[in-house]
Amino acid sequence: MSAGQPGGGSIVRRMLLGAQLRRLRESRGITREDAGYSIRASESKISRMELGRVSFKERDVADLLTLYSVTDEAERSAMLGLVREANAAGWWHGYGEVMPTWFQTYVGLEESAALIRTFEVQFVHGLLQTEDYIRSVIKLGHPEGAEPWVERRVGLRLERQKLLVSERAPHFVAVMDEGALRRPFGSSQVMRDQVRHILEAAEQPNVDVRVLPFATGGHAAGGGAFTLLSFPESDLPDLVYLEQLTGALYIDKPDEVVEYDKAMNALSRAALSPAASLDWLNALHREL
Repeated sequence: MSAGQPGGGSIVRRMLLGAQLRRLRESRGITREDAGYSIRASESKISRMELGRVSFKERDVADLLTLYSVTDEAERSAMLGLVREANAAGWWHGYGEVMPTWFQTYVGLEESAALIRTFEVQFVHGLLQTEDYIRSVIKLGHPEGAEPWVERRVGLRLERQKLLVSERAPHFVAVMDEGALRRPFGSSQVMRDQVRHILEAAEQPNVDVRVLPFATGGHAAGGGAFTLLSFPESDLPDLVYLEQLTGALYIDKPDEVVEYDKAMNALSRAALSPAASLDWLNALHREL
């Protein structure tokens, strides 16, 4: 995947539908070129559909199912139902005026993940930030932002955080460099409240917070912050999310994802244990 893709909470459903269509096509020995011809599209359009990188039309999927000799009405109905789900807008589309398209893609992926593993260097992770910390970060990055715009951005991030306490909450592992925890955003009180909030969040069984102290020295993630997303559907590969100043990169090539997985495992081993991390955070809270 690459920066600038269309967003949607349905992106995971698109990926799942695309993977199913690819398997059907390959099992019938049909080329992408022939599949494209059947729906009046190019071979590259079929490739993008199978990767879940474009929206789907029910008519196109119905025609492909016919080409792939899928005649069972229950199977066809299930696939076409997935098309409708894939085209449905997620809650975050209501924040479209303050949310770049490339980040809508990430929120859709985040909402569907079963496991989120992240390494942070500069900031406390967005899912763990307090309202005042969020406001300070946004104002620093967008000093020209009008108050209503800033508050909408704050509201968006707070809405995202509901994921961690939802019925389908993912397991969330946050490895944070000491610098991300000591770097002040806002007043001393804002930082004290932020550290306390992390401690409270870490009490949740699905939240695993680990601190990587300066004393550790160098580490495996020299390239900076990144997030690994894993999904409950076995058809969907793990993804790496790299956020940049004006966009984002989504990595799904298996050999590249493996390298980030190795780096995350190394970071987790180098960081303090969850229990020791809580002790460290409590000490930092008293210090602040």
